[in-house]
Amino acid sequence: MTPKSPSDSPTTNNIDLMHRIRDRQRGCLWGLAIGDALGAAIEFSPPGTFKPVTAYRGGGPFGLAPGEWTDDTSMALALADSLANADWDLNDQASRYVQWWSTGKYSVNGTCFDIGITTQSALRRFQQLRDATQSGSREAQASGNGSIMRLAPVPIRYGDLYPTDVVRLAHLAAESSLTTHASDLCLSACRYMAVVLAGLMHDVPRDEALSDDWEPLRSLRAASPLHPTIDKIAAGSFRRKNPPEIRGTGFVADSLEACLWAFHSAADFEEAVLKAVNLGDDSDTTGAVCGQFAGAYWGYEQIPASLRQGLAKSEMIEAAFVRLVDSRSRSSNAGK
Repeated sequence: MTPKSPSDSPTTNNIDLMHRIRDRQRGCLWGLAIGDALGAAIEFSPPGTFKPVTAYRGGGPFGLAPGEWTDDTSMALALADSLANADWDLNDQASRYVQWWSTGKYSVNGTCFDIGITTQSALRRFQQLRDATQSGSREAQASGNGSIMRLAPVPIRYGDLYPTDVVRLAHLAAESSLTTHASDLCLSACRYMAVVLAGLMHDVPRDEALSDDWEPLRSLRAASPLHPTIDKIAAGSFRRKNPPEIRGTGFVADSLEACLWAFHSAADFEEAVLKAVNLGDDSDTTGAVCGQFAGAYWGYEQIPASLRQGLAKSEMIEAAFVRLVDSRSRSSNAGK
């Protein structure tokens, strides 16, 4: 009988898996910021009105430098900071969004230069009510993509709930949306997206995680049905469409579908994110959402070096990631 090599041992295999998960968690957060920065220069530009994006470029509606990012990343950093320091506290999450809005904390340039109307209205309500569970609008017409654009810190911080308690993970993702986007559409989009991201980070093949018959998706539906519009996307509508039916707008369903369209057949991280960004319109957020999927699947190490190195204030992204995973370790040790 041939003896097993050291690399075949359960301990070694465990370490390898943990390394891959950590790399994909890092890729998810970095991918968000990179997609955001790639799309920033053509934000609000209709399809066909701009030279296709192939790398970071400056300009755009806010006159940013190449590699600088927008509100998508700022809000993700605020959420990550809250999860790392306050565990799960919706009021704390909303308070940190207010800090960004009012003082420019978490911004790439120290100012809040880009905030959605729905988000701004919700933060005003939070300042009045001091109850983040009631600050986000529940109206269907307020179903923007502002909560899926920042979602990555939730499945990173609470990824240990996958695969044993995906219903709880999805519940947390939906709660994270309540602070600014509380419609059924937005809550369902966050539930679905968080579980897919967690699966991708845990080595689930892309086609399996995006399958209509994926076991965690069946668990989600059994616990509480997804909104019909989001359920159609989860069932694979993104595979049967192409632009102009696929649109990178600010509507949460369009945004999620566009990002999955760009991600599901791409050969690598760069192809996926550039396909998403070049849909135009809400290009920074389409890039940020697709970047989360692509980063969770391919991982940080497979993101091109030019995109990692050209990202502005990348030390802020990495520090937020480290705090998140450190807080996971502290929480695990406290429970022993």
